[in-house]
Amino acid sequence: MQAIVLAAGEGERMRPLTSSRPKVMLPIGGKPLLEHLLGRAKEAGIDRFVVVVGHQKEKVMDHFGDGSDLEVKIEYVVQEERLGTGHALEMAEKLAEDRFLVLNGDLLCDAANLKEIIESEGLAVAAVRVQEPDPDTDWILEVEEGYLKSVADKGRSPPSHQICAGICLLDKKIFEALRMVSASEGEGKQERDLTTGLKSLLADGERIRVTELESWIEIVLPWDILKANETLMPPDTRGILGEVEGGATLSGEVAVSKDAVIRSGSYVAGPVVIGEGCDIGPNCLIKGHTSIGDNVRVGNGVVIENSTIMEGTEISHLCYLGDSLIGPGCSLGVGTIVANRRHDGSTIQSYVNGTKAETGRRKLGAILGEGVKTGVGTIVYPGTVIEAGRWGRPGEVLWGFVEAEKSEPEEAKEGDGDEGDPSEKADAEKKKEIKNAIDETPASEGGGSETA
Repeated sequence: MQAIVLAAGEGERMRPLTSSRPKVMLPIGGKPLLEHLLGRAKEAGIDRFVVVVGHQKEKVMDHFGDGSDLEVKIEYVVQEERLGTGHALEMAEKLAEDRFLVLNGDLLCDAANLKEIIESEGLAVAAVRVQEPDPDTDWILEVEEGYLKSVADKGRSPPSHQICAGICLLDKKIFEALRMVSASEGEGKQERDLTTGLKSLLADGERIRVTELESWIEIVLPWDILKANETLMPPDTRGILGEVEGGATLSGEVAVSKDAVIRSGSYVAGPVVIGEGCDIGPNCLIKGHTSIGDNVRVGNGVVIENSTIMEGTEISHLCYLGDSLIGPGCSLGVGTIVANRRHDGSTIQSYVNGTKAETGRRKLGAILGEGVKTGVGTIVYPGTVIEAGRWGRPGEVLWGFVEAEKSEPEEAKEGDGDEGDPSEKADAEKKKEIKNAIDETPASEGGGSETA
């Protein structure tokens, strides 16, 4: 059986985490999201994949290659312009077999559910039942006696609580259906979604069975990674491949990759995954559903819980991180504290692509893009988002949406050794006036910092 995986998008709502990688390569439980999806599809009986790539396509192709490491066959097609899921599927037409499964690259469901869909006769679409469908973002399905009756237009009042789960069993008729429908109006672009093809098939009298999924995860917002970690951990069978010094304690499901070192006095309470080449401790505490990428350095007296730390990051001694997402190549200065709860116990607000958003979570720390550096003694408020590349100063208090410094480059003066360190340039800039992100009064969009 063949599957076509739609994995070309950046995932704008996942910024700043997608500043350095495509959405499908974000780590869940120590492995890229797409690797989990391919593994479950293989378990369901699929051994041939066509992956539609686009944004930072090389990172997908270099990681998975021809699929031989996963014992599957992978071919690639490129969607140069992101013009909707229907357009992405059309890119794969020449490689499509007579019958195939279509999977959005940012979701996961049980192998048993995938197998049930594959074994359906004719065409099929997977649905998931939600309490409050969003008519602006969800494709809401109207189902009658187990078959698809219609797909509601965006913005309409939801006719049901079933939404499209991003999984369809189709045949080559879908390509003609997509060509027959006129492209929907996008913002300066002509976009075509896969559901427009489904509507065209329904208009032609095709019957499309609907299979309701029991288990389904969609990674849409940054904190969805934390929720997915709770489902996809404990780690499978990776075991202890690195070094654990005497006096270190591992409790529960813990995976330690090769060339990693857990130093004396450290306590690791799983489920926890620690990547290759990591140096952990001494005397640190790592607990909860925590995933640590390759070549991460965690210093003395650090506490990390329920967080994802991406590769190449350094967390200096005496730091605290709770329920946070830290991008690759970050450096947290000594004593950096990332708070993850409000005093009043209410849910935490954060930011999606720079716009304030409710998370529905009572515990959420910070979201840091690639290469963020914090100074000694930095305090970061719950829900804070820091753009990639920002260099901080000692003693800062950070909140809200914190942009990377955009100071004009200075010409280097001969002999003075000044290379324009962003943290030094920032001292000369006027600070923005902005309300605290956890203030109950209306707040400006953006974020702020104060230096003690």
